[in-house]
Amino acid sequence: MDLDLDRLAAVHLFPVRHHSPRSSAALRAYLDEVRPKAVFVEGPSDANALLEALVDPRTVPPVAILGYRTDGAPASSLWPFAAYSPEYVALKWAFEHGARAELIDVPVGVTLAPFEGDRVGHDDAEDPGGDAREVGAERSEHAGAGGDDADEDDAPASAEDEAEGELESIYEACARARGFRSFEEFWEASFEAPRHDPRSFREALLAYADLVRGEGDRLVHRARDAYMARRLLDRMGPGLAPHEVVAVLGAAHAAAFAARDVDPALEARLPAPAPCAATLIPFSFPRLSEQLGYGAGNRAPQYYQRAHDAGGDFRRATLEVLIDFTEHLRLRGFMASLADTIEAFRLAVALAEHRGKAEPGLDEVREATIATLCRGDATHVDGFLWPAVIGRNVGRVADRIGKNSLQEEFWREVRERRLPATDAPEAFRLSLTNEVEVGTSVLLHRLRIAKIPYAAYAGTRAAGRRAGAAGRGGAAAQQAPPEELLGQLSETWEAQWTPATDVALVEKIVLGDTLEQVATRLLEEDLAACHTTGEAADVLLNGVLASSARAVAAALRACDQLAAGDGDLPSLARACRAFAGLVSFGSSRSLSSLGDGVIAPMLERTFARAVLRVHGGCTGSDEAVAGAKEALRTLHDVALSQPLVDRGAWLEAARGLVDSEAVNPTASGLACGLLYLAQGIDDAEVARVVGLRLGGAAPPEAAASFLAGFLEVNALVLVKSRPVVEALDAFLGGIAPERFKDALPVLRRAFSGLGATERRYLLENVLAARRLGDKARAAQAVLLEKDREKLKEMSEDLSQAMDDLDDLL
Repeated sequence: MDLDLDRLAAVHLFPVRHHSPRSSAALRAYLDEVRPKAVFVEGPSDANALLEALVDPRTVPPVAILGYRTDGAPASSLWPFAAYSPEYVALKWAFEHGARAELIDVPVGVTLAPFEGDRVGHDDAEDPGGDAREVGAERSEHAGAGGDDADEDDAPASAEDEAEGELESIYEACARARGFRSFEEFWEASFEAPRHDPRSFREALLAYADLVRGEGDRLVHRARDAYMARRLLDRMGPGLAPHEVVAVLGAAHAAAFAARDVDPALEARLPAPAPCAATLIPFSFPRLSEQLGYGAGNRAPQYYQRAHDAGGDFRRATLEVLIDFTEHLRLRGFMASLADTIEAFRLAVALAEHRGKAEPGLDEVREATIATLCRGDATHVDGFLWPAVIGRNVGRVADRIGKNSLQEEFWREVRERRLPATDAPEAFRLSLTNEVEVGTSVLLHRLRIAKIPYAAYAGTRAAGRRAGAAGRGGAAAQQAPPEELLGQLSETWEAQWTPATDVALVEKIVLGDTLEQVATRLLEEDLAACHTTGEAADVLLNGVLASSARAVAAALRACDQLAAGDGDLPSLARACRAFAGLVSFGSSRSLSSLGDGVIAPMLERTFARAVLRVHGGCTGSDEAVAGAKEALRTLHDVALSQPLVDRGAWLEAARGLVDSEAVNPTASGLACGLLYLAQGIDDAEVARVVGLRLGGAAPPEAAASFLAGFLEVNALVLVKSRPVVEALDAFLGGIAPERFKDALPVLRRAFSGLGATERRYLLENVLAARRLGDKARAAQAVLLEKDREKLKEMSEDLSQAMDDLDDLL
């Protein structure tokens, strides 16, 4: 359809930059002056039903409109608002003054639909799961659509683009032409800091937008121009004159309208909308600072909030930040006075004036702080000042916006269990001897399984050494595998709410009405994809940790069915470890009744199957048997800790590995070491086996591989054994000189795992084996006697020299 572009251009077009305090201040003054009857704002047109809740006094920014697909596809996008976002200010003004307020951009479903291989996106797309502390981190799977669709008015080229040799963008060219170091400085000096009157600000920003509009002028943005133009004219109708309407748009869109550069035919290029819905969720300042959808973004939301609260006075915002930072230094024992604060403020103002800026900005704050308060040391600036200017504010949504059942459950549990609810990581420990904290652990594991980004498992403290742990070098590791969580006294978690938490809770509602249902559904999907007993056992353990009886029952059936035909030794060993954990500890998640009746027989059968596959699983190259070696350790631990299994069968299978020449020699050495530590063979027998394996008839490479596997079990225990060391010494001494050079690389690899303590014991036993101890002590005594005589002579010479010096003086 044709558009009345003259009528469109006659509307009061007000260009803005998202989350800009100066844009919002100028816009509010402009609205007070024009007094429009209708305010149209760039935003998803199918989210108009949320506007009353958005401007509700009980809604506290930052908040965001969340659009998400309802057909099961994992796609969502966010439109965030701070208190000083121009779009929020415009909508708030309209409701306060009785004017119509509407969003006119493409609907959420179009934003999330594919457009020529990409999503349509929008100018304020952002990454709800990103983390500024991890530079270059991979974007969250919940990242807002259109993260690559930077707004034409606010998208300076990235350093990566420059590194690839692309031409300088118009944004860098603008900054360079005005003598600024970066686009950030150019923007602050030209638009943010100066106290423009509303009309001059509007005209200046329109002129700037018209200059840069062609930079990255993508088809999708021009198609959105056509949609918004038609929507705006349709909603105006004949009842509203252009001078009665204010349109608040991104600067490039407003410039296109003003220039009448809108092609109505392009609207047909937009894709059909995907099934979707929209809601309002809390947002946070840390997430707002990390927006990737346009330009330099909002680097310091709290700093800009201070400027907004001060009526756009950046000097006052700067002074408040410096006062806070001074207090931070004083609380930590540093010398910092009010005079230092004043000096830092003066320097910030002077730097701004020197750079042609009306008021100081973030760069001036940082540089002045380092030079005065920190005496040139940026440590505290980067560690405290930036978090302070970013802020930790989390918004609140009015009750009129209902939460789905998953959100209700999550927030209820967070409140009742007093879990962290801020956008900053907090670590805490759960005692699994406490019934309430066991329930908290179940909740966190359900969130983990449901892939709700909230809490990360950080570690455990073992209920005691696992059976056989001494043979593995000590207590259970901090990062324990899932099967070891069953025997823990405590769990350590690190939790952090982010907008991505609510995004995921909204998206996962299609999987169930409760977190238990969602976790169960996902566990059942994982189970359907399992092909080995070990994989099914992992699902079983997660089902236990999440207290999902349905998933546990299904996993048990799958384990039994898969084990019957499973010929993979590592898989069977993993399953044995999981079953052994359930038999030993039951479960703190009220599922221990499954253990005696079902788990124990399954453990016996699976263990017997695994033992039968030990020999076949240990044949092949070193790479081929890497998983089998870990399986040997697991089966050994289970055999020693579980009276239910056939320990004799394991010992016999392990002894078969030791005596076999067909299996990988590393596996043979490992089995020999395990048997020795379990007292399955004595010192004399291990000396005989080691001597036989390391004898002159054995190829040096195979002998060294056996030695590597043998020492891999627990080198300290083994090198403290004199018979073992004597066998090693005899092997090394017996290698022919012409063959030693060829064997050296393998020997180095075998001994590379020995630490300082192990090497000391090895040397002591070698000296003892060769009866070199007495000779060494005698040599030491001779050396000490010679040293005494030498020291005596030196003392006499020094005394004579001092006497001569006294005579001279």
